[in-house]
Amino acid sequence: MITEPIFENTQIAFALKSDAELERAYFLFKMISIQPLVKIGTTATNFAIKANLPVEGLIRVTVFNHFCGGVNEYDCLPVIDKMYQKGVSSVLDYSVEGKESEAEFDSALITVLHIMDFAQERKAMPFAVFKPTGFGRLKLFEKVGSEDVLTNEELREWQKVENRFDTVCKKAKDNDLALLIDAEESWMQDAADTLVTKMMEKYNTKKAVVFNTLQMYRHDRLDFLKAQHALAKSKGYYLGYKLVRGAYMEKENERAQEHNYESPICKNKFATDSNFDAAAKYILDNLDEVSLFAGTHNEDSTYLIMEQMKMKGIANNDPRIWFGQLYGMSDHISFNLADKGYNVAKYVPFGPVKDVMPYLIRRAEENTSVAGQTGRELSLLSKEKKRRKLDN
Repeated sequence: MITEPIFENTQIAFALKSDAELERAYFLFKMISIQPLVKIGTTATNFAIKANLPVEGLIRVTVFNHFCGGVNEYDCLPVIDKMYQKGVSSVLDYSVEGKESEAEFDSALITVLHIMDFAQERKAMPFAVFKPTGFGRLKLFEKVGSEDVLTNEELREWQKVENRFDTVCKKAKDNDLALLIDAEESWMQDAADTLVTKMMEKYNTKKAVVFNTLQMYRHDRLDFLKAQHALAKSKGYYLGYKLVRGAYMEKENERAQEHNYESPICKNKFATDSNFDAAAKYILDNLDEVSLFAGTHNEDSTYLIMEQMKMKGIANNDPRIWFGQLYGMSDHISFNLADKGYNVAKYVPFGPVKDVMPYLIRRAEENTSVAGQTGRELSLLSKEKKRRKLDN
């Protein structure tokens, strides 16, 4: 392991936060650390929004401003520019979820294409991103993945989904942007994987442009990665993978129990961590053919990747390796990595306050369920508050 504990440096981690922003962050994580409060707050917020109560202003100045860049891409510019001054890039993520109509999918496509043009003009934005279900119905992905016979109408609908994928992937290549395609629930993922593999074969001819996402809490993903690598080698194209641990664990386990099949989720956190680290090592062993975007808030996994890079003589700023964290979280990882010359990008969600609420609620719930995450944030914020008091 790397002996220098770089993630303890709170001065670098929170350099962009004013005293007021530091206090707000501390208050928010303190609230999030109280599980019953999160449940009550989530229910009350959902009710208030559905009942059209005037709560958007309150949400905006608290949880929204901490975890989101703004309501639109221009609103995000101050955040993007500030972070880039410290060497941290941005991935603008239009975090609107749960849409169902063709008009909404076409609108999401237009938004993603617009963001890609916006990104092309800015060095601070080397990536674009989208969710598969932003471009098509989850039920349709599920039906395609299970190889059920589609009706003629569904065939036409699926062709539209494929066309949206192709349009965005082509633009990524034309604009020389990397494109991260998110992973979602396992029961829709087979269809998404097949589609992304098709896009990789078409557009990753010279380097990784299209990146799929592997949720390493799934015990089958390491084998999937190796099989995809063998396929890409046989056909002569490059792979790009964003590694994450995963965000739908409770939903996955509940559905597996309900439908009486083996859960795709690893038995415990240790198995998930081992799986993530094994996949990262595998990619670094095959870096000439596979690029890595390590989406992780885990310090041990980050140190492991840094150590592997050092052992293999890979430069800190090698363009085939990126680290990524969510905006509003793990600044101690992002900014300290950037300070050491590593490639780092923050996922910066944006969108109308109402539409982004499902994302924000998931963030709050995840923070309460990930052991140690909120406590770590609080201890680092507390350390920085004390440091500033002593300096004054």
